[in-house]
Amino acid sequence: MARVPVAVLTASHRIRRAPRALARHYRSRQAPTTAELVPEPHPWIRALGLITVVLLGAWLGLLIVGNVRVPVGPMDTTMTLRPSTTGGTKINVSPLGALRLDSHHAPVRLDVNVDQLDPVRSQALIDHPERITGLQDEVTRDIAHGTRDLALRSCVAVVTGATALGLAVYRRPRRALAAGGLALTLLAASGGTAAATWNPNSVLEPKFSGLLTSAPSLVGDARSIVTEFDVYQKELARLVTNVTKLYDATSTLPAYRPDPTSIRVLHVSDIHLNPASWKIIASLVEQYQVNVIVDSGDTMDHGTAAENGFLDPIEDLGAPYVWVRGNHDSMITQRYLEGLKNVHVLDNGKARTVAGLRFAGMGDPQFTPDRTNKPGAEASQELAGARLASALRDQRAAGTPVDIAIAHEPSAAREVDGEVPLVLAGHLHHDEMEILDRGTRLRIEGSTGGSGLRAIEGKYPDPIETSILYFDRDTKRLQAWDEIELGGLGLTTAEVSRHLPEENHPGGTPSPAPTP
Repeated sequence: MARVPVAVLTASHRIRRAPRALARHYRSRQAPTTAELVPEPHPWIRALGLITVVLLGAWLGLLIVGNVRVPVGPMDTTMTLRPSTTGGTKINVSPLGALRLDSHHAPVRLDVNVDQLDPVRSQALIDHPERITGLQDEVTRDIAHGTRDLALRSCVAVVTGATALGLAVYRRPRRALAAGGLALTLLAASGGTAAATWNPNSVLEPKFSGLLTSAPSLVGDARSIVTEFDVYQKELARLVTNVTKLYDATSTLPAYRPDPTSIRVLHVSDIHLNPASWKIIASLVEQYQVNVIVDSGDTMDHGTAAENGFLDPIEDLGAPYVWVRGNHDSMITQRYLEGLKNVHVLDNGKARTVAGLRFAGMGDPQFTPDRTNKPGAEASQELAGARLASALRDQRAAGTPVDIAIAHEPSAAREVDGEVPLVLAGHLHHDEMEILDRGTRLRIEGSTGGSGLRAIEGKYPDPIETSILYFDRDTKRLQAWDEIELGGLGLTTAEVSRHLPEENHPGGTPSPAPTP
């Protein structure tokens, strides 16, 4: 067989490869494909899209599988984590209502649904009351076990949800796994934030809603449960066997249970001619055994003599009535109230001792319904507040210091900072609490009349707001207060929020004294 030179073979091979090389070169010179024409999205847009997928997938995962059923003592409960902007804990006791605790600040909220009382475990407590002694430890173990299960299930839920949605959106396993990992990281960060901001004292300031607003009148306040646990253990057995007491008591308003000697003050403001307010006030006076009612003004709307008959029910409310003039109350209104029995009108720094507390007040220097009078220097809120502060100093110099000052507008009330432990105001139609620079506590009440004739001006009716203040009879200092909010016109909701001054929390500091 004849041999072919190597050079000839190499040349032949190159000739055979030439057409394919030319084809590749030709294809490379063609127009770009559609995918090549679409620009890559900006990295920030890609990151935002990924975060959206992660959050939505995690939420869907929690919604579908992120809950655990946990037996807690004699109760069957369901524990769930929910995305939230405020955090906290919500305990749902259907159909009685809900209990909210400001337990932590994180983008997740713990929901605990009390499903039912287990008849077997409840009967066991009835048959063996001695088991109640260990009920606290049992409940603690149950909650710890449920929390661990919930944490594990929530991790699985958010990772699964975010990964599945990432796979559906991106169709790339790597992107989907990245979404699941990011979801797990966010959940871990949320858990760490919740642990870092955990507030064990939140149980001292629960917020009740629905029929559970009756709960405080049945079991007392949380501090009593902590300090008198032996008594609470005995009462718990009765409560377990007689849950229907909650239903029987729903027609009454809740009662905070302070020391029996505490002085109870009902703070109302801005009634604005709402006749329903008198029935609410009378009910609160009876339920809370109120010692004195304080009205920080705007009881009327136009201050005319024709409106004076609206004030007559004050005589039959069942407690002394301390009143200062608001900017919708005229001198005609003030003189009429001065003629009613059991009414104490305060103005120009006048002081009066009522129900063991010493009050001083200043009427609003303005009467806004009268459009013919233009406000001048005498109508200055700051000047009125300065006059009240001067009167408070004179009272202290005379050996009769004032416990509570009253003004209608907060701008006037702030002028007495350092002269009195507590000053009450209204005018804003929503409640606020503030510690002023020199130690005086400013308490602003909402509208006890639901803004009166203005209730239907907005999209939603204004709520009816009032509060019960509890004072130590010896020190005359504020110990606690309950904020009561009722649904406005056409609504039937009710909420009670219990609050304690910071100094009254366990380990708190003494109440700030007024600066001389």
